[in-house]
Amino acid sequence: MFPCIDTLHAASAFERGQIYGQQSSIRIQHSVVTYARLFAACGIDWASACERAMRFEPVIEQVDADLMAELRGMAQGSGQTLGSLMALNCRTEILPPTFFSEEPQLAHAALAANRAAGLPDWLADAPWDGALKDGECTAMGVTAAASRTGQAWLAQNWDWMGRQREALVLLHTQGPSGQSITTLTEAGMLAKIGINQSGFALGLNILRSNRDGSRLGVPVHVLLRHLLDCTSVAHARERLQALQSDLGLGFGAASNVPCADAEGQAACFEVSPAGWAEVTPTDGVVVHTNHFVCESLLAEQAPVGPGLSSHSRLSTAGQHALKTPIGQADLEHFLRDESDGFLSICRSPDPSVPPESRVESVAGIVMHTQPPAMWVACDVPTRVAFESVPLAAATCQLSERLDPATVS
Repeated sequence: MFPCIDTLHAASAFERGQIYGQQSSIRIQHSVVTYARLFAACGIDWASACERAMRFEPVIEQVDADLMAELRGMAQGSGQTLGSLMALNCRTEILPPTFFSEEPQLAHAALAANRAAGLPDWLADAPWDGALKDGECTAMGVTAAASRTGQAWLAQNWDWMGRQREALVLLHTQGPSGQSITTLTEAGMLAKIGINQSGFALGLNILRSNRDGSRLGVPVHVLLRHLLDCTSVAHARERLQALQSDLGLGFGAASNVPCADAEGQAACFEVSPAGWAEVTPTDGVVVHTNHFVCESLLAEQAPVGPGLSSHSRLSTAGQHALKTPIGQADLEHFLRDESDGFLSICRSPDPSVPPESRVESVAGIVMHTQPPAMWVACDVPTRVAFESVPLAAATCQLSERLDPATVS
């Protein structure tokens, strides 16, 4: 199982970050080395990536000042610069919509700048194959009406560089309301896939918009942490509307946020610099992969290569969605689907692709909303069992801490 970082008893947001940084410093450095090479392949050296990321500081402060305090504490605890932690948390906003530079000399210059700054290149200047653009996640949300247990479920595979499995941590933390949060995330990032004590669960499917990085807006991984303080799908919907319209911040890059709650609801929220839209369940189930499906956002779609397999994975997921009622065993079976070879829902690394560019299912996650529970497959799901993971202990009686004025 991935290492567990518990920050629930910290006295402040800064101290939460310190604990996180200290206990995962080696894994945070692993993340830095991974993304420094990825940015360099796009012609962006690490110093430039950090500079671009720091532009998002006032946006994050406006969303939740405690998150910036936590990032500062994380930098202090890990020995990294604040810019490095910001670059990790704004990685989606920094990466170009289609990844990689079409001018190799820009990548070489970025790698040279990284070397001059003392940052190791884990690929030793080897070229990075474009296959890395493939992949990234298939998700399913199941409402109470379609569930075997009478409660909602959320499940997904996280597909990315297998190298980043060594950076994953299980973070126990809390939101501004005081409720506890458990999130499986890359070390150095505020959140990714998780669930809170209210039974609100969320995941992530990366989308790519033509306008990614074109404006300052809420970074995707900051958004995930912010939404993990919600109590329901309806609450998340209100938060998205507030970020878009009331605060006028909007979103810095595209993503889909699948979610489910203890009230038995499920939905997917597509976000982009152009706005957000909702995918509602069909016959009690909602599925999503890595392209826009909401009509209002279709024009935002950046070009995708044929290897992405997003449309075929969505079709396969839709077949699984028809087999209601759905329970834990069904969701584990769904996440182990290998019916389309190396481009399946369960993605094994393709040996024909250079090792540094192989995309695979880094982990599989199944979450039950009431009572809150999480199971994780810590490798390609067909290779390992789904294991129950400990959730963050409740830090309060939620009814005593939730103030409608602070969580709407």
